Amino acid sequence: MSKKVLMLASNYGLWAEELQAPWDALRKAGFDVTLATRTGKTPLPHVLSMDPNMIDPVQNYNVNPKEVVDRVIEILKTGEWGHPKTLDEVKTDDYDALVVIGGPGSVLDLVGNYRVHNLLLKAYKSGKWIGAICYAVGSLVWARDPDNGDRSIIYGRKVTAHPREWDFTFDIGYPLFGATEDNKGSDLVTPGFAFPLKPVVDDAVGPYGEVFADPTSNRQKPQVVVDKPFITALSVESSIEFGKKLVGMLSK
Repeated sequence: MSKKVLMLASNYGLWAEELQAPWDALRKAGFDVTLATRTGKTPLPHVLSMDPNMIDPVQNYNVNPKEVVDRVIEILKTGEWGHPKTLDEVKTDDYDALVVIGGPGSVLDLVGNYRVHNLLLKAYKSGKWIGAICYAVGSLVWARDPDNGDRSIIYGRKVTAHPREWDFTFDIGYPLFGATEDNKGSDLVTPGFAFPLKPVVDDAVGPYGEVFADPTSNRQKPQVVVDKPFITALSVESSIEFGKKLVGMLSK
């Protein structure tokens, strides 16, 4: 029987490749993958992550390869990400691993969501693999262990964190690629990312943990850290390696 993986994604703008790469890797490897969102609506990409000509204003390189954009368009057309479960419908006990997907919208409906925290805490207590990429690592920060002084489940652990050097400082909206009247996301505008991730993760891992946030990371040098049961990845440039690591660890 193939292992079952639960992937949580945002309804307010995921980064396309951060879901596409691990989604395709896990499914190709034969895993039974279930997708869940807060509302139960299709998780649509932030429009910036679907622009093949976008040059990252901080890193100054093209972050959305055309083949990735084309693949995500195919996924949306065929409905692969359609009809996900709601967070209220999924139970940790039904899955072998839990993966939280990043993107600007993840801070709006996943990172601070107590339902997500409960799923993560139970997965942690059960010894299940837990993956998180980019800003979704923030959800691990706020999943607290009452048996360890309400410290984060990543206390004392080695994890990644989106580098401060990469944080957007201009106003960010949350427009969705393929938005419909029934799935239009949010009109919210924030002054840069909702919060800087790295200092929060630094605090969460405490004095005995370690945070990896190499701003020189790129597609040729991705950053993915495995500290069982956690598999964390820096950002979009590490999406493919994140998928490979998930497959490798879950296959053991």
